[in-house]
Amino acid sequence: MPGPVYIVGVGLTKVSRHFDKSLIDLFAEASLKALEEAGVEPRDLDAVVVGNMLANSLGSQDSLGALLATSIGARYKAAFHVKAACGSGGVAVYTGYSLVASGLADLVLVGGVEKMTDYPTPVITTALAQAGEAEYEVFYGASFAALNALMMRLYMEKYGVSRDEMSEWPVMMHANAEKNPYAQIRRRISREDVAKSRVVADPIRLLDSSPIGDGAAAVLLASENGLKKLGKKPDVLVEIAGVGLAVDTVELSNREELDAIPALRYAALQAYNMAGIEPKKLDVVEVHDAFTITGILSLEALGLAEKGKAAKLVAEGRFHPGDKPVANPSGGLKARGHPVGATGVYQVAEITMQLRGDFPGVKVEGAEYGLASNIGGDGSTITAIVLRRVR
Repeated sequence: MPGPVYIVGVGLTKVSRHFDKSLIDLFAEASLKALEEAGVEPRDLDAVVVGNMLANSLGSQDSLGALLATSIGARYKAAFHVKAACGSGGVAVYTGYSLVASGLADLVLVGGVEKMTDYPTPVITTALAQAGEAEYEVFYGASFAALNALMMRLYMEKYGVSRDEMSEWPVMMHANAEKNPYAQIRRRISREDVAKSRVVADPIRLLDSSPIGDGAAAVLLASENGLKKLGKKPDVLVEIAGVGLAVDTVELSNREELDAIPALRYAALQAYNMAGIEPKKLDVVEVHDAFTITGILSLEALGLAEKGKAAKLVAEGRFHPGDKPVANPSGGLKARGHPVGATGVYQVAEITMQLRGDFPGVKVEGAEYGLASNIGGDGSTITAIVLRRVR
């Protein structure tokens, strides 16, 4: 059995258009916050794991593990650059967990970082599309918006879901993000605003879509032995209770289902079984809502709603603050923002703060269990991570 793995420090930057900060600046800001919170120096680390998707295609930089580890003073340590498209952050946490749980390391810093806004939108769209299947999707110009639009149209027609019902998801995300100081878009919207916003790929509209932004997040992982090395003992201890990782075909054309995210079901089942819980035990979830349909399908894949029912439940008030579980109190990718390679680390950091009771936005009072699910591509690489408050 793997040894216990605890999250003993977190650090976030605001998701924004950081024209005055480099990739290194953002990573250092988040990472040093996480280390300071635990009273740990970079020289105390055993390893650094970096989640990033676009630095090579946009910034011509491949040696991110070494570059970012040494930038914060972790020279001569183990360092990794993890890539799994938009799921890079979640897989980075999974990797860091594996290092600690296996006994190879006692203190591991996991950081996710992305710098997107220095580039024109068409360039970003092309780079993001590379998470799709290169020969049969990217070659023919299929963007992620177009592929998700296929899934959204099928879902709406198959289950009789109206535009108005689908629009409640982004409305809820914006309301949650309004209170989150780290969020990129902190303003409320209405269902009518969503329905009238510009069509991106019918039926997906602009307000169904996550924005382009820069940001970094970091979590410091520790073993039992690592806890003894901390300069500051955590007031509340949070454990990674279960992890899951599953893949599906990259191309949509070979999927068994287009109105579901099957790989998330498998990843979640792994995480639930490891944690010894059922979905009903969760108090808070951070799900991957790059588009409205992704958030809706995630709730169903996690076992939190019956197939075809999640959108209607959200429209009726389920998963809002005060419910169990609360979905995306951060504002999600939709409004907190989606600096792609960092998103999965943001989610784990946000759940950690919810369980500790110090998240600065919408709080889920008394939360004991939370789950973060991060998706690469259109459901091709997926992590599910269950966190538990242990004291």
